Amino acid sequence: MFDDKKSLIRDLFERNHRAMLRYFTRKVGREAAPDLLHDAFVRVLRRDQLEAIADPPALLQKIALNLVRDFMRKRRTEIAHLRPRELLDDAPSQETAPEDRLEYERQSRLLDAAVDLLPPRCREVFELSMENMTVGQIAARLGVSDRMVRKHLAHAMRVCRAALD
Repeated sequence: MFDDKKSLIRDLFERNHRAMLRYFTRKVGREAAPDLLHDAFVRVLRRDQLEAIADPPALLQKIALNLVRDFMRKRRTEIAHLRPRELLDDAPSQETAPEDRLEYERQSRLLDAAVDLLPPRCREVFELSMENMTVGQIAARLGVSDRMVRKHLAHAMRVCRAALD
């Protein structure tokens, strides 16, 4: 029984891995595509009674679609939480109380000083994110991976939050 499943999965992999890798690359980028391809086949391996499935390639396609959806949902969540928007309030208007304007200016100076202390690449990533560029856009512009952009943003956010606390 195990040999049947093993040969079925090997055949499924040999027939579909190139097309799936292209699909994942198109949907999530070159960096994450191999991991999702691996995850897809791991999910197939974990299926009980794989031999009873009428259309294994269709199952693989459904798994791939779900993996891409999960990946994109996770990416949106990460980006939303890594965005520095919550660190900066809108500039106070002339009607704002003077002490509130002073507090805003104090926090702005603290934030500027914290950003100035960031390593150059980290600062560049942070500043590009402030221009509403996505992680993917920043990665493409700087020639680094999405993961590295997220690491830089996470570090910048920790430094900025610490400066404001």
